[in-house]
Amino acid sequence: MRAPVPGGSGSGARRRRAPLVAVLAAALATAALVAAALVAAALVAAVLAVGTRTASRDADGSGGVVRLRARVLEVLRHDPKAYTQGLEARGGRLYESTGRFGKSTVAVGAPGEPPAVRVRLPAEFFGEGLTVVGRRVWQLTWRNGVAVERDARTLREIRRVRYPGEGWGICYQPEYDRLVTSDGSAWLTHRDPRTLAATGRVRVVEPGGGPVRSLNELECVGDGVYANVFGRHRIVRVDGDSGRVTADIDASGLLEPGEHGGVLNGIAALPGGEEFLLTGKDWPKMFRVRFDAVAAGG
Repeated sequence: MRAPVPGGSGSGARRRRAPLVAVLAAALATAALVAAALVAAALVAAVLAVGTRTASRDADGSGGVVRLRARVLEVLRHDPKAYTQGLEARGGRLYESTGRFGKSTVAVGAPGEPPAVRVRLPAEFFGEGLTVVGRRVWQLTWRNGVAVERDARTLREIRRVRYPGEGWGICYQPEYDRLVTSDGSAWLTHRDPRTLAATGRVRVVEPGGGPVRSLNELECVGDGVYANVFGRHRIVRVDGDSGRVTADIDASGLLEPGEHGGVLNGIAALPGGEEFLLTGKDWPKMFRVRFDAVAAGG
């Protein structure tokens, strides 16, 4: 057996490979560090971009909320003795619920015309909001602890359902098969349209996070819920799932100076959801309107 030659291929090759392995390892480590640095830089840039967009969006306090104003398209007759609590258009007919003890009613007929059917509530009931669900109408009462289910054609009472708390506004979202109700606070409650049992609720908030209180009459259009703010000529459009205000609507100046009427209350979406009927408590008029964008600074 021949003895190995010092410095031959075995040990020398290993010595030559060792520096190469080290170089490759160092290169791989450097590449990993560079990649990590690039990822970190990209994350920082993304965060800064989001922050910039947020700061830009909130610079005027809008928080992404669209500012709209009611533009009158047509003026219609309205009963000046109707203390309007709920208003809803369905199938070419207009449903209206009115309040006050001993004077509460529910009526249906052509918009701007005397109602074809009017039903009085018991004297001890104070009528509130109403909505149409298929062939039925739900009408709330204020503090009587009941809601009344009616036939949508005749307004005949079908049954009364226990309704704890105060009833204010109500509307129906067919896409989710749920009712949305208000009670004068900043909360909207989701309810089963067959039993009125509560299934959830959301708090309505301004862009800055503060609550929008005194939510009153409601109108559902797609994912949005339009709500009168009681005592003000203001309507807010709210995302029904999150409670976030998506539009702030100025409905002031509808009545002429000197015309008598109570507060704005009554929103009814017309087919297509682009036009609405607006009125108020004891208003002599009802208005067909569109909600137009307000120009910056307007």
